[in-house]
Amino acid sequence: MADQDIPGIRTYDKPAGGWGALRATARAVREQMDAAEATVTLLRTNKPDGFDCPGCAWPDKKHTSTFQFCENGAKAVTWEATHKRVPPTFFSANTVSSLWRWSDYELEDEGRLTHPMVYNADKDIYEAIGWDEAFARIGEILRGMDDPDTVEFYTSGRASNEAAFLYQLFAREFGTNNFPDCSNMCHEATSVGLPPAIGIGKGTVSLDDFDHCELIIAMGHNPGTNHPRMMGTLHEVARRGAPIIVFNPLKERALERFADPQDALEMATLGSTPIASTYLQVKIGGDAAALKGIMKALLEMDAAAGPDSTVLDHAFIREHTQGFDALAGDLRATAWADIEAASGLAESDLRDVAAAYAQSNATIITYGMGMTQHRTGTQNVQQVANLLLLRGNFGKPGAGICPLRGHSNVQGDRTVGITEKPAAAQLDRIEQAFGFRPPAKHGHDAVAAMQAIIDGRSKALLCLGGNLAVALPDPEACLPAMRRLELQVHVATKLNRSHLLTGKHTFLLPCLGRTERDMQASGPQSVTVEDSMSMVHASRGKLTPASEALRSEPAIVAGLAKATLPHTRVPWMELIADYDRIRDAIAAVFPDFGNYNERIRVPGGFRLPLPPTERVWKTPSGKAQFLLFRGVEEDPVVAGEGVLKLTTIRSHDQYNTTIYGYDDRYRGVFGRRDVVFMNKDDLAELGIREGDAVRVETAFGQGRERRLDKVIAVAYEIARGAVATYYPEGNCLVPLDYHDKVSGTPSYKSVPVRVTRAT
Repeated sequence: MADQDIPGIRTYDKPAGGWGALRATARAVREQMDAAEATVTLLRTNKPDGFDCPGCAWPDKKHTSTFQFCENGAKAVTWEATHKRVPPTFFSANTVSSLWRWSDYELEDEGRLTHPMVYNADKDIYEAIGWDEAFARIGEILRGMDDPDTVEFYTSGRASNEAAFLYQLFAREFGTNNFPDCSNMCHEATSVGLPPAIGIGKGTVSLDDFDHCELIIAMGHNPGTNHPRMMGTLHEVARRGAPIIVFNPLKERALERFADPQDALEMATLGSTPIASTYLQVKIGGDAAALKGIMKALLEMDAAAGPDSTVLDHAFIREHTQGFDALAGDLRATAWADIEAASGLAESDLRDVAAAYAQSNATIITYGMGMTQHRTGTQNVQQVANLLLLRGNFGKPGAGICPLRGHSNVQGDRTVGITEKPAAAQLDRIEQAFGFRPPAKHGHDAVAAMQAIIDGRSKALLCLGGNLAVALPDPEACLPAMRRLELQVHVATKLNRSHLLTGKHTFLLPCLGRTERDMQASGPQSVTVEDSMSMVHASRGKLTPASEALRSEPAIVAGLAKATLPHTRVPWMELIADYDRIRDAIAAVFPDFGNYNERIRVPGGFRLPLPPTERVWKTPSGKAQFLLFRGVEEDPVVAGEGVLKLTTIRSHDQYNTTIYGYDDRYRGVFGRRDVVFMNKDDLAELGIREGDAVRVETAFGQGRERRLDKVIAVAYEIARGAVATYYPEGNCLVPLDYHDKVSGTPSYKSVPVRVTRAT
C-alpha cells in the first residue's frame, strides 16, 4: 500500500468485517437515525415479518440469527430511514444551478424528499405541486407526444415486483417497449448469454448449495463491498475446508480474510478466517483466456487418463449437451502461449485450477461485473457455463452457476416484465388479462435510450428510481442531452444529480422507501422482491413515512397511468387498493407465480422454477449448448507504448451511484475518492511516484479522446498493466458506444488508457 505521507492513504492491515464493520455501522446509525429507532429497524431487516434490505440481492438464511444485515446493508437502511428531510423550503433556498456544484454525497445526504416538486425555469428552482396537478400535467405532455416510442421508461432494481409490473403495463398500454433498466449496465450479459447455453438467464444455485459444494471458483467480484452478506456464506465454506479459488485483478481484502461479526470467538480474539485458498491476479480482460486455459487443461488431462477417464463427465455431455466437439477443437487449437499472454497467468497455475476442479464432485462458479462489463461480456458468461457443463455441474447439490446481482430486486423486475424484448407469450397473456394488445416491436435498452436522447429521437424520460445520467458512461455526451428533453419524471426517495439535469418540464415525485409503512384502501400492504437465487418473498415496512405527502411506487405509477391513458383498460385504482390484486394480475401474465399470494405468506417465500436444476434445458434443441469464444482477447487490443487497461470499481462507502462517505477502508483510502490504483512496477516504468498527481487518458487511437484529471497515483496489489479508479468518476473515460453488442452493457471494466504525470 501507499506511503504514510500521502494524505488520506494509509495501510489497513485488518481483515474485512470484524470490529471495523461494527464501528462503521455504528457511525452510520449515529449520523442518520435515532439510535433506539435504528436498532429496532435494523433487527427487522431481512426477517419474515420485516422488510427486505434495499441493498444487495444476496438471499436470506432460512433460520434467523441475532441480525440479518451487514455493514453496507446497515448503511443502505439508515441512508433511507434517515431523520434528515428535504422539504419545499430547501428548494426555494437553493437554485438548481447552485445545487449542481454540490457533490453527489452532499446531495443525497440532505435527506428524504417530502413533497412532489416541479421545476420552474424562470426562477431556476423546484416548487411544490399537488399530486393531482402533477399527474394531470405529466399525462397531458405524454398524450401530446407524436410517437409512444419517443418516451423512455427507466427502471431501478430497487423497485418492487408490484411497482415494476404496473410500470411495464403502463408503458405497454401507452404503446412502447422502451425499457432501459439498471440491469443493462450490470448483468444483462447473464440475462442474454445464459438462455442459449442453459435455457434460462438466471443463476441455478440456492443458498443450501453452498453447504454442499466441494469447490468455489470466484471470478470478477468483490463481495465485501458489493454483496457483503455473501461473506457470511464464504466464511462458512472456508471454515469447513472447501477450497475457494479467486480470479481478480485486484487483491480485495474480503476475499483474502474475513472476521464474521456474528462469530463471538473470532471477534473476541481479533481473529479472522482466510477466504481464498488460491488467489490469481488475472489481467483485466483476461478471464475468458483463463477459462479457456482451464478447459484446455481438462481436455489434456482427460486424454491422458485414457478411455475410462472421469476428468470429464462424458455421460452428462452425451445425454444433456450439444457442441462439445466444436468446443474441444477450438480449445486444442488455442496455444498456451496466447492463453498466458492474454490472461497474465502461468500455464502451471491454470493447470492447478483444472486439477482442483477435476477432483471436485460439486463446484459452484460465482461471478460479478468483472466478467460482464466487457465487449465480450455475453461470451464470457457462456464460458463459465461451458466449464460447468464439462463436469456436469448442474442439477446436483452443491453445484451450479451463481451470477452476483446488484440491487435487491434487479432480477425481479425483469421476471415481471421489464424487458425491451418481450416474449410473444407475455404479450398474449397481457391481452387476455387486460383487453389491449401491447406492441411487439423491440424497444430501447439503457445505451440505446441514451443514444436516442442524444440524437433527439426520444423526447421524454420517466425514471422509476435510479440515477441514470450518472450511472451511464460518457457524461460529456449524456448530461447535455438530458437537458434537451421535453419531459423528465423522477420517482425518488432522495435528491441526486440526474434530477438537476432539468428539461423543459421536470417533476420530482417522492415515494415511500422499503422501510416505511405502506397504507392503502384495504390496509397495510406488503410488496415482494426476488433475490439473486430466484427466491420471492414479502417485504413489509414498519416505519412512519418520512412525510404524509409521500406515495408508494405502485400508487405513483397507477396515478401516472390513469392520468395519461383516458381510455385505459386497466383498473389502476382497484389494483393499488390491495396489492394482492396486483399479484393476482402478475400470476395471470406469468404462470410461474401461480398461487402468488398464498406462497408469499409462507416465511421465506417461494422459489421460481429453474429448469437446469432438474437437468431440463429450455433451449431450441432441448439440450445445453457449448458455445465458442473465438481467440483469447475480450476487448480490442490497443498497441502502443504505455497502454494500460482501466477498470472502474466501487469504494466500500458506496453502493452503485450512492456515495455514503469518502472512505474505502479495505483499500486504505480515507476521506477522498480522487485516486487511481496502479501496480508499483507500472509506476516505476512510467516514472511516476506514488502520490503524484496524474492524468488518465483513453488510448483508443481514434475519435474523441477522454481524460480524467487531478487524480493521485496509489500503489496497490493489482495485476501488471491494470489500472483502477472509482465509478462513477471514471465514467468520463468510457465511450457510450464502447459496449457489448449482444447485451448492450457498457465496458466499464476494460478501457485502454495511458497514465502520465500531471503538468
